Amino acid sequence: MLSRRLLLASLTSSALALSVATPAQAADKVIKVGTLKLIHGITPYFYDKFTPAGYKIEVIPFETPTDGKNAVVTKSVDFGTYGLAAATLGAAAGEPVVIVAPTCNGGMAIVVGKNSGIGSFKGLQGKRVGILPGSTQEAVFNDRLKSEGMTLKDIKSVRVSFSEMAGALERGDIDAYVGAEPGPSISVTRGVGKVLEFPYSTPTGKVNMVMTTHADTVKKDPELVKVFLAIHRKASEYAMAHRAELVQMAGAKLGFAPDVANLAADNVELTWKIDEDWITRSKYYGSLMLERKQIRKLPDYSSFIVTGFNPQ
Repeated sequence: MLSRRLLLASLTSSALALSVATPAQAADKVIKVGTLKLIHGITPYFYDKFTPAGYKIEVIPFETPTDGKNAVVTKSVDFGTYGLAAATLGAAAGEPVVIVAPTCNGGMAIVVGKNSGIGSFKGLQGKRVGILPGSTQEAVFNDRLKSEGMTLKDIKSVRVSFSEMAGALERGDIDAYVGAEPGPSISVTRGVGKVLEFPYSTPTGKVNMVMTTHADTVKKDPELVKVFLAIHRKASEYAMAHRAELVQMAGAKLGFAPDVANLAADNVELTWKIDEDWITRSKYYGSLMLERKQIRKLPDYSSFIVTGFNPQ
């Protein structure tokens, strides 16, 4: 009888322990964040430092901006960062993707073979240029072509993903590329390429990466958006202020050599704040896409760029 009572007491205690532990465990909300395998997509890897109790961050890397955007649209991730181009394409097509913050300005470069003899932008005429269709770089490059009195017909456009551009240039498959870091820095440090220019002279300026979420998240879980953007701001500012840690993180998470990561870091500005200048440049960028017939209509910017949650 005593043994039976002890067993019942033990089971009761275990049940009480489980009932106490379960709510605490259930309180941990996992925030899934998609990012690209680029140094200007490095910020999410710093989120853990600033994630409050009750939340956990899971970073999911993607190869292309379209993959990242689709993950947001299908709710495979809660938030996703990639180029403004992919976000604009999605919103213009009626997909429920909204921008809640910038992520990185810069990170672009037009790179040519070191011994290519190409010394000016016009020198790209007739050359094989690696471009990723649907990317921010493509739209910016088109604007540069226009400013030089050129069009895509003046070059030989070759579809190449960002991660393959440096290798394609080194093999001689292309003569130049419109790339994203760390590709340009890899080409330079290996001695096979040189930066022809950083294409920031257009009205788009350095606008590049954005943080997005599903429209439903903004409407149904505004508290999550507020919590997340506070994390994003702190992580962005921390990474920019701690260069050595940024370089180390790029090595640990992205496999970058220290010299590549250090050089690439010179060309990225991790950011979080939506201001009027940024909005103006982003809208101009959308007009470029419309002009190039990459989109059929402009997004509804009143709902596409969400400013109400931006930390002050």
